[in-house]
Amino acid sequence: MVIGNKNMGCFNHVIVIFICLFWLANLLITIQFTTAQPDYVYHFCLGDNYTTNSTFQKNLNLLLSSLSSADLSIIDNGYYNTTVGRNPDTIYGSLQCRGDVSLEDCQSCVKTGTEDINTNGRCPNSKQAIIYYDVCMLRYSNWYYFNIMQDRPGVYLWNMNNISSPNQFRPVLAKLLIDIAGEVETKTDPTNFATGVRSFDNSIKVYGLVQCIADIPSSSCFQCLFGAITEIPDCCDGKRGGRVIRPSCNWRYEIYPFFESPSIPPLPPLLVSPPPPLTNTTAPNAKGNNSSKLAISIVVPSAITILFAIGFWWFCFRRKKSKTKKSYYVDDEIPSSESLQFNFGVVSAATDNFSEANKLGEGGFGSVYKGTLSDSWQEIAVKRLSKNSGQGEQEFKNEVTLVAKLQHRNLVKLVGFSLAGEEKLLIYEYMPNGSLDQILFDPIKCTQLDWERRYKIIGGIARGLVYLHEESRLKVVHRDLKASNILLDSEMNPKIADFGMARLFGLDQIQDNTNRIVGTYGYMAPEYIMHGEFSVKSDVFSFGVLVLEILCGQKNSSFHKSDIARDLLSYAWRHWNNRSAVEILDPILKDTCSGNEAVKCIHVALLCVQENAADRPAMPTVVQMLNSYSGTNPDLPLAPAFFAGSTRHMEPNRSLFLGYSGEQGSSKNESTTDAATWSVSEVTVTEINPR
Repeated sequence: MVIGNKNMGCFNHVIVIFICLFWLANLLITIQFTTAQPDYVYHFCLGDNYTTNSTFQKNLNLLLSSLSSADLSIIDNGYYNTTVGRNPDTIYGSLQCRGDVSLEDCQSCVKTGTEDINTNGRCPNSKQAIIYYDVCMLRYSNWYYFNIMQDRPGVYLWNMNNISSPNQFRPVLAKLLIDIAGEVETKTDPTNFATGVRSFDNSIKVYGLVQCIADIPSSSCFQCLFGAITEIPDCCDGKRGGRVIRPSCNWRYEIYPFFESPSIPPLPPLLVSPPPPLTNTTAPNAKGNNSSKLAISIVVPSAITILFAIGFWWFCFRRKKSKTKKSYYVDDEIPSSESLQFNFGVVSAATDNFSEANKLGEGGFGSVYKGTLSDSWQEIAVKRLSKNSGQGEQEFKNEVTLVAKLQHRNLVKLVGFSLAGEEKLLIYEYMPNGSLDQILFDPIKCTQLDWERRYKIIGGIARGLVYLHEESRLKVVHRDLKASNILLDSEMNPKIADFGMARLFGLDQIQDNTNRIVGTYGYMAPEYIMHGEFSVKSDVFSFGVLVLEILCGQKNSSFHKSDIARDLLSYAWRHWNNRSAVEILDPILKDTCSGNEAVKCIHVALLCVQENAADRPAMPTVVQMLNSYSGTNPDLPLAPAFFAGSTRHMEPNRSLFLGYSGEQGSSKNESTTDAATWSVSEVTVTEINPR
């Protein structure tokens, strides 16, 4: 009886095992005839909510349908975008697939994404959404985002297991990601996708992948990737795998192959490759019983073999796939409660169709108009970029993405932007007193700038630069600091404007270089003109020139070929050496200014315009000197750049310059040269193809 019970128990176990195997076999048959679903990664729901059954929802349904049914022939480099509806219910949508997947897999992933958003309701009633899968990304928004590099919002993902030697692993990983990001920048094709492999030790290889949205240029792609790569310490330091995903770019690394590439070496010996996929066949139907039986007769034994292999693998090696933990942040993202994009008609109406009566000024990049928004009665200044101006689409995108994220009392506030065909508009808060040059260099208006106000303006500009260089999450080099780019509010507080030429730096980056020089003659540092090298010290040099202009009330270029001096720097240096520094002051200041403060400002300015960048102080030091200068500072300035007695001849490399455009109130003459120095005419040079 006991034996019978044991046999019955054993028989029951066999029956249970057989049933499980039969169920799994049928599951495998089902999987055999089912398209593999993409792995969901993350999603963001942004913006305001739309009303159910509204025109916006109808447009959204049309857009998602258009994306999911996009013909393979129009998906270019894995990317496709489309627009549906009219303002205010316009909706923009796009898809981007990973660079190593087939178009069929891309289309399948997009279909899953549209169902997740629309049917499964991951973002119910959201006017903006981004959803990520392992092989594709789907996005829609009620504001225009095509061709604009965006790095927020972002998400971190990392493997929960640690690497055995993190200190040795970090440089290998960093070099891998930087190298393949560099490949994207130098590629001639527009895929914005690259992969790579590096050996870490005898048993481990690191596999890396980088990709950007295909509609941004490779230079912007590298900028986005570089910023994301610098977040490794926050994301996945010392982890066996990790990734950072941003709207415009993403990177990922693992210690196993996760992308398709013919150059990928075989897996390490201890890692068991997954079983090959079953042969894809047509699903059986009511008239195909014989084929169904044949399929089952083939699949069931195969399934049992596979199951035993998996069991052996599980019990022998106890390997478990690591799960990924997610964390995200939306720090400094563009405001989602109110779109930054304005309808062109609204802006045109606000400026009375850009009437001459509302024109505030005109520069090398276009005209500026005053306007009033009808819904809020807010006064705005609209910068209408000239179709023939030097500022192209890249500079426009720079200004929009940068200024929207930079918030400081001494930086101009961006209210929004507008894109309509060839029309590009930047909308700023209105500055009642215009730009600094309009008052400073006007023989009548300059009387408004007494010593107290000029000293306040100098300090405000300095604090704005400290924010750009040190305090902002983005490290920014302005590259075009000058009097016309300093705006004054109703209380004469200065605000730095015009970020069309600004460049982002990595947190630990000290210097960069370019083949195209941008900025304004007379404000550009010598190392920038001579060799294309720029850094925060380039802005320091421009600040020094600007301070001297504020003190003396004259343009740097106004000294050209004069009997007084070759340039403003030479003029100030001569008086400094003669212990008559206050003689350079604007005559209207000499009887009212503080002598100590005036000498302090001249001293600081001359330190800033020294020929060697390393000799110039950083902006935090400048602010400290302006606030606590006692007149006994041991750091005495050396000869400024472009001074006639300088040890170097300052002949610029003119092959670096592509062209120039004059600005209102500036000299229209080209620079001239002689053996010892060259003039500093105020001419804006345009970078047509920035790196």
